[in-house]
Amino acid sequence: MNELSNPTLSPDARRRPGAAAGALRSGAQHAAIGVTWARHLDEVREAQRLRYTVFVAEMGARLTTLVPGHDVDLFDDYCEHLLVRDVQSRQVIGTYRVLTPAQARRVGSTYSDTEFDLTRLRSLRARMLELGRSCVHPGYRHGAVIMTLWSALADFMLRNQLDTMIGCASIPMLHNGMVSGDIAASIWEQLRKTHLAPIEYHVLPRLPLPVERLDSSLAVEPPALIRGYLRLGTRVLGPPAWDPDFNTADLPMLMRLENLHPRYRRHFLGA
Repeated sequence: MNELSNPTLSPDARRRPGAAAGALRSGAQHAAIGVTWARHLDEVREAQRLRYTVFVAEMGARLTTLVPGHDVDLFDDYCEHLLVRDVQSRQVIGTYRVLTPAQARRVGSTYSDTEFDLTRLRSLRARMLELGRSCVHPGYRHGAVIMTLWSALADFMLRNQLDTMIGCASIPMLHNGMVSGDIAASIWEQLRKTHLAPIEYHVLPRLPLPVERLDSSLAVEPPALIRGYLRLGTRVLGPPAWDPDFNTADLPMLMRLENLHPRYRRHFLGA
């Protein structure tokens, strides 16, 4: 195995999540699950294979990759990779990648910078991490996997004195066998009225989804992951960008620990 160089989280932050485990209450034979940070390249490859399966095989993304069957981009080498495994099979069933402020400076930007003008977030960057490439194996899409990931992320932030998370939350453009932006436009129309961040944090998409030319009146719910983010206290920073490679409309989102809903503050932070 190839050990990853230049780790960017503290040794305690690496060890602590590895001890966490839970059980899925339904599906997947009530599988016990555990969470850990990737420490070797072959573990990162497991996450990249899961990402490829979900994004390409399931969602129809069109990706250019140097490693067949893997979703790999230039940010991966600078990120920490959080993995949830089925304890019995050892299969990776959920993943996030995390870009710390120090590593964002090394690579020159965040992934979100490539989709949005984040000028208004410059005052937050010193203590801001980016979440990305979130996905869960289709056989394990239950609350336990996401809650396990979020618990490890909260622990990571506390141990590394970070207080802000950003990321792009994706809305699939494929609906009833057709590519359409109407669902994304309708979700944006809902969320801009209920969950829009203060104006000082608004950002602009570099390739905007043309929401003004789409039907934004559909009675649709946001995807489950976005609904989960909103329950935590996450805010939307502006209108969606169009990502033609992933066939998605991406909403820019921001979560500050100080705005974490009290219920989840007790669960994740013990406060």
